Amino acid sequence: MNVVFISPQFPPHFVHFVTALRERGITVLGIGDTPYDSLRQELREAMAEYFFTPRLDDRDAMLRAVGYFTWRHGRIHRIDSLNETWLEAEAQLRQDFHVPGLLPADLRQLRSKLGMHDLFKKAGIPHPDAIAVRNAEQVKAFAQQVKYPIVLKPDVGVGAAHTFKVRSDAEVDAAFAQPLIGYVAQAFVSGSIVTYDGMVDAQGELVCAFSHEYSIGIMESVNEQRDLAIWSLRELPPALDAMGRRTVAALGLRERWFHLEFFRLEDGSFVALEANLRPPGSFLTDMMNYACDIDVYRLWARLISGAPVSDFKYTRKYHVCHTARRAGRSYKHAHGEVVSKLGGALIQHREMPSVFHSALGTEMYLSRHEEFEDMRQAVRLIQETR
Repeated sequence: MNVVFISPQFPPHFVHFVTALRERGITVLGIGDTPYDSLRQELREAMAEYFFTPRLDDRDAMLRAVGYFTWRHGRIHRIDSLNETWLEAEAQLRQDFHVPGLLPADLRQLRSKLGMHDLFKKAGIPHPDAIAVRNAEQVKAFAQQVKYPIVLKPDVGVGAAHTFKVRSDAEVDAAFAQPLIGYVAQAFVSGSIVTYDGMVDAQGELVCAFSHEYSIGIMESVNEQRDLAIWSLRELPPALDAMGRRTVAALGLRERWFHLEFFRLEDGSFVALEANLRPPGSFLTDMMNYACDIDVYRLWARLISGAPVSDFKYTRKYHVCHTARRAGRSYKHAHGEVVSKLGGALIQHREMPSVFHSALGTEMYLSRHEEFEDMRQAVRLIQETR
């Protein structure tokens, strides 16, 4: 089996997906924008070949790469990146080389905020109203219907980049000082962001499901540069599980990761925010592993290699928390003190890649706890400022 993996070197923990494929005897063919000699030894050893191109959005270079791999190794069976940035590139290559999976026509609805809005509406899944942005007057009229504040965001975007809230007609006028091409306006919903993450098999049946909660929204983390914490839930709220399953079914995914985001309202109900056709970001895949003592990287490799996954069993044993800090902020407890006080609860500490700094901070502590209150105390210890 030949699998083309786009950007195998980034995010850095995606090396585990590649090594898991190699363990199953799969021929992994990498395309990346990092020179071969700069790759981790573990990654170099896991790939049969690697094609370097300075820009992964260079369509001609990507075509040459997959064409070369086909000439060298024969039919390509899978093309994946598991990365929001390259979903369109992988879909286009699947179409070009007749490889099964999501195609450009699928992404036009499944990645578009307006496409999701229509899909959720058709499936009867609660979702904030949204419209395509044309001009300031139209957005103001929309705001009169749904009430301020409203959110302006790219119809296709990654990680709340270029997303912001407007609270009045004057702020709408100010927003239009720059072109808002390809934007949508969406009703603002006040609530905690809770995810529904997992995989489906070749028949669209759920293989596994996890949920993570955000201390604040990614939009607030980016725009206000606040400290963020993300933790896993040991128990899935039944209403979330039911809505998550309905959403996965509506998306019609096969042999694929999903990352769904919902607002949890004060009354305990849920409203869909958006669907993402990939694993959750940051190090949430590691968090799944630590929460259950499993290996989702190997599970995914089993899934796409055609091996049975119906016998996969897991138990959510721990709350695992990703707690962020930001450079330049004065924290009460120094790193050494945090490490000492967390003791065995601390699993990882690492500097975040620079592309994640705006949303996820400059460093993160990963800890796990059986009790929710112990986890909350760890977050306070790490993020308390002077």
